[in-house]
Order: sequence, then structure tokens, then C-alpha cells
Amino acid sequence: MIPDALQQLLDGVDGQETAHWQGRDLVMFNAPWGELIVSLQGAQVLHFRPPEDRGWLWVTPTPQPMPGAIRGGVPLCWPWFADERYADETPDRSGTFHGLARHAPWQLEAADEHADGIELHLSPTQRLHSQLTVRAVIQANAQRLAVELISENVGDTPVKVSGALHSYLAVDDAHQCRLEGLAGARYLDKLRDFAEGEQQGTLAIRGPVDRIYHSNEAVMLHDGPRTLRVGKQSSDSTVVWHPDQQPPADTSLEAAKRFVCVEAANTRLDPVWLVPGAQHLLGTTLSRT
Repeated sequence: MIPDALQQLLDGVDGQETAHWQGRDLVMFNAPWGELIVSLQGAQVLHFRPPEDRGWLWVTPTPQPMPGAIRGGVPLCWPWFADERYADETPDRSGTFHGLARHAPWQLEAADEHADGIELHLSPTQRLHSQLTVRAVIQANAQRLAVELISENVGDTPVKVSGALHSYLAVDDAHQCRLEGLAGARYLDKLRDFAEGEQQGTLAIRGPVDRIYHSNEAVMLHDGPRTLRVGKQSSDSTVVWHPDQQPPADTSLEAAKRFVCVEAANTRLDPVWLVPGAQHLLGTTLSRT
């Protein structure tokens, strides 16, 4: 579910093309295995649609101008998530919310396309941290979309990292969808000053939700006749967010009804300590059940 202007650009693509939209450089694919759009601001997947399906991701129809980040798709929150600025190198830890990666320019290093799908490798055009490097791997085919964020400590002291793959999943109506797979999981409720709770059964969106679940299980998003499986890798935190009647400034109330965020993350519940020479891979995989 993407803005009309972006869909019009994609409709004119045959195979792989580059494009410019809202001040951002895009890499676009329209192939037998499906449609894929990646913004080189933030290495952010904006759109994925497999054959004979509708788009799996949502993008706001009113994105903020550069250098602001685009709300929607799969933003990369790195090397910290929200205001958990463990890896922030500014003197007073006043770095941007959700980290540096989503605002930074990235470059496409490799695109391995074959009959069944594609694999993309991307990296920032300049270093974002004095001790950490990062790269992204995006895999798409007719059955699934996978995004991996790979961090490496190339310095000489340990670094504490948080992060998230902030997936905006497109739905017909957030109040009609259901999330399964979190039953019994403990969570922190960010809307109640991080009060602890335990999920009872299926999660339905009936108002604003902003929770960090302590879980490494896949989540099933039931949206009418369609079910999306949201899998994860090297993540013990699942963030579920929906603003309900208080959408952010770059999104209308009507548009906000059309997404639910289900995020593979490393948060205050499971931060990652990277010792010198170590790597960490945070991954999420979307697929139809």
C-alpha cells in the first residue's frame, strides 16, 4: 500500500530501474517474482508485492521532505532503537530518535537477480559509528521478503547496541486484524511508563498500542482472508505499535488505520554487546501462510 505517485513510477518499470521520488533515490524492480522498491535513504524497503497479492507494506501518502525519514516500509533503526542510545557517540547522547541508519545515504553494492527472486547488498556511503560497521541484505521472491541488518565491531572495545526492523504492515483496517503468537509473553507497555504485563490470548487492536514483548516467536497477522507470518532472527524483543486516534504529524487519521507495526528488535530487554571482531545479524522474514 503505497502512494499513487510511487505506484505510477513502478508501473512504468520493466525489470530493474532507478528513480527519484520525494527527493530520494530509489531502486525499483518489477519482475515475474513480484514488485520491490528500496530507498537509498536508509536502505529502506518501501514496497513488496508478490504475484497475485496486494502489497505487504504500508507507506504514508504524505511523507516528510528530506532529510526527514520516510514513515513506512521497513525502516532500519541502528545502532539504537527509540531513545535507548547505548551506542550514541554524541557528548550528551542527544542523537536522533531511532538511530543514524534510517537518515543516512546508502549504496547498492550488489544485486543478484535470478528467475525466482533477488538478493540485494547495501552499505552506508560513509561510516556511521567510530567502532561499528553495518550492512543490509534484502531477499525477495514470490513467497517471502527477508531483511537482515548485520553489525560488526571493528574497534578495540565492546559496544552495546540496540536496534529494530520497524516493519509497517499494510492492513485493511487495524481494528479488524488480529495478532497471534504472543500469548503468554511478558511485555513492557510504553504507554503506561513501561509497566509490565502478560499477553492473554490473541492481541486485537482496540486503541493505541506501544508494547515491547519479550518473545522470539513468529507472529501471525490475520487480516481478513490473508495471514502474514512475521518471523525473526537473533531477536528476543517484538515491538507492536499502532497510534490509533493519535497518528504522527506526517500521517492522517484515515491513513493510520491501514497499518500495524510488528518489529523484530533488540531493546532494553535484549541489548547486544558486541566485542571487538564480533558480528550480529538482526533479521525479519515476511511470508504468506
